[in-house]
Amino acid sequence: MSSATLFWQSALVGLSVAAPLGPIGLLCMQRSLESGARRGFVSGLGAASADALYALLGALGAGTLLRMFAGWEGWLAGAGAAFMLWLAVGILRAPAAADAAGARESGGLLSAYTSVLALTATNPLTVSSFIAIFATLGVQQQTGTSSLLFALGVFAGSALWWGLLSLGCALLGRQVTMPLRVRINRFAGLLLAVFALFKLTQLLA
Repeated sequence: MSSATLFWQSALVGLSVAAPLGPIGLLCMQRSLESGARRGFVSGLGAASADALYALLGALGAGTLLRMFAGWEGWLAGAGAAFMLWLAVGILRAPAAADAAGARESGGLLSAYTSVLALTATNPLTVSSFIAIFATLGVQQQTGTSSLLFALGVFAGSALWWGLLSLGCALLGRQVTMPLRVRINRFAGLLLAVFALFKLTQLLA
């Protein structure tokens, strides 16, 4: 397989992993609407980085390591759900007036990136997705260069999705009034809290 073919195939993998809407997508949409495309996109890059890391591990032949992570599903899901609930509470408690502009940026872009990186890395569905993808595509252990190219392709495909999503949401955000934006913000925080509480309830049941 040529380098170009490998890259584009892996980019499609990254796009397919990123595109389904879930709590990560909801969080990036909320940040794009509330704080602009840059914050939403940087948040998405956190997810793309986690996707690329798991892709690299799988391509290097570390499938056993991926399956080990899958075996830690309960712990990973619990940590991710607790962190998601903490983020949701932060969104729900955010200032509801124009003063929110300064507060929204207080965490900075690094915080936006690392929070989504942590959420995606602790999401068992991310690990399961890559295990299934490697099994379906019959991906064999790659050389160091090919593994890196595969991971870069996954990152590029995922980043493309997050870029388009954040830009679209940011453009939409410019058209809505502040009161409506506040309601959207609260609704997003509530949905994230529901996601987190549902997962925690499943784990404790």
